[in-house]
Amino acid sequence: MARPTARVLTLLELLQSGGVRTVAELAGRLDVDERTVRRYVDHLIDLDVPVESVRGRYGGYRLTSGYRLPPLMLSDDEALAVLLGLVAGRRAGLLTATGTASETAAAKIRRMLPERLARRLDAVLDSLAFTAQPGEALAPDTEVLLSIADAVRHRRPVSIRYTGGDGRRSERTLHPYGLVAHSGRWYVTGEDPGIGEDRTFRLDRIADARTLPGSFEPPAGFDPAQHVLSSLARTPYRHAVTLRIQSTIELIRTRFPASVGRVEELPPDDGADPATGRWFRVQLQAERLDWLPPLLASLDRPFVVERPDELRDLIAALADRLAASARRPAPRQ
Repeated sequence: MARPTARVLTLLELLQSGGVRTVAELAGRLDVDERTVRRYVDHLIDLDVPVESVRGRYGGYRLTSGYRLPPLMLSDDEALAVLLGLVAGRRAGLLTATGTASETAAAKIRRMLPERLARRLDAVLDSLAFTAQPGEALAPDTEVLLSIADAVRHRRPVSIRYTGGDGRRSERTLHPYGLVAHSGRWYVTGEDPGIGEDRTFRLDRIADARTLPGSFEPPAGFDPAQHVLSSLARTPYRHAVTLRIQSTIELIRTRFPASVGRVEELPPDDGADPATGRWFRVQLQAERLDWLPPLLASLDRPFVVERPDELRDLIAALADRLAASARRPAPRQ
């Protein structure tokens, strides 16, 4: 059976999670009666923890808004989750311009832990290896990220100063629909009311974001993540590639995710077997073409190159090299 002190600390953790907690809910979580819950609340108040009593049908207890809690008390699982989250975020490139914040936060948590637990967590971090390389650090300014996030939540327009990929600077108004983290970069997507179109901007290229008066209503069913992926797939590059592939959409997407290319199903040919005769058109932009022939070979499905002709030559050259290697005799032992 848990000791009263442990239950009081558990009560504090429940209240820390935010919102109003009913007496019945707290009694169930702590496995005590409602009278004991009220006694535990009195203990917290005696410790100068400002617990408010909320009256009414949905009343209960909550912490005073803005109250700064004493130092964190983390269980073993919680401490490991926080430290691993900081490490993973740093490697994924999901940092702000104050890139040392994750390191200093991890160091502070490490100092707060009991020596026994700290040694065990150090063993995890020291023995941990990653199969992927660290993400490219293209971090946004902290204030920009927080300002735009607040504008997204409250549906407020923002004025941003933006530097495009070509180096041109501009100031524009944006109705931000959502923030998206993708491949180590932060993006904001929304409507540019000046041109009446939806746009996507990289946060690391935004120098300043100021909330403007007024409000807006985002379109129903808008998916910020899917819109960012589609926008990235339409980004102009050196080569415009169009393919027709006979396969399933699931298999095609394993090689051409939404961030790489657009996929549309083509009308079936007369007399074609629906199970094997489905063709899809894949459209993508690429700075280089040399990665496409081996990818199409790994797909191992019938395909047609609609454009560019240069891609056909690269595929034929790869086929010749593979055929030559297949005919090469094995060396005698």
